[in-house]
Amino acid sequence: MKRRDYLKFIGVGSISAGLLLESCKTDGSDAAPSTTDAAEAPEGASDIITAGREQHEIDRDKRLLSETFFNEHEMATIAILADIIIPKDEVSGSATEAEVPAFIEFIVKDLPEHQVPMRGGLRWLDLECYGRFEKAFVDCTPGQRLQVVDDIAYPAKAKPEMSQGVTFFNKMRDLTATGFYTTQMGWDDIGYKGNTPNTYTGVPDDVLEAFGVKDMNWG
Repeated sequence: MKRRDYLKFIGVGSISAGLLLESCKTDGSDAAPSTTDAAEAPEGASDIITAGREQHEIDRDKRLLSETFFNEHEMATIAILADIIIPKDEVSGSATEAEVPAFIEFIVKDLPEHQVPMRGGLRWLDLECYGRFEKAFVDCTPGQRLQVVDDIAYPAKAKPEMSQGVTFFNKMRDLTATGFYTTQMGWDDIGYKGNTPNTYTGVPDDVLEAFGVKDMNWG
């Protein structure tokens, strides 16, 4: 199975739908995430959609976009992982070109329950790389990175001691697939057209003929 076929199977179904529906919560009851000093929205963050939305929803999104959760090192790690999961190919661009890291940064602020698993997973990844190669994931060679990723990307084959890494990578893969396949680039990648203007020219002749009504007078 090709890489994008697999991602479409695991990422554009119940996982993505559940994540997006969950992220639409607008009751304002979510606790504010831990933040670092930041006066502006993260680079690459999408514009806020205002049409048909309540002002408190718009204000909340503006607040979330003005805050940062992941530090520079964590964002660099997320970007590398995202492009390992969805690299650029002959069909479309990579996950980072679709601004997936910015999407993940926003999601963990919008849904704070993702914060500890993601930060803990990134920390696990670095510790694993330090143990193997004496350097952080971002400082490893592409081959070294893939060695670690291969050990956590396939749950059925992963060793028990890799369970924390497997859990993290599953979440990272879900978020990456959701972020990518909810962009124009992702839609184009799978050939999704949505509701597009069309001209109805009647039932095709071969269908009418199959039902024996091609020569009937419908006047």
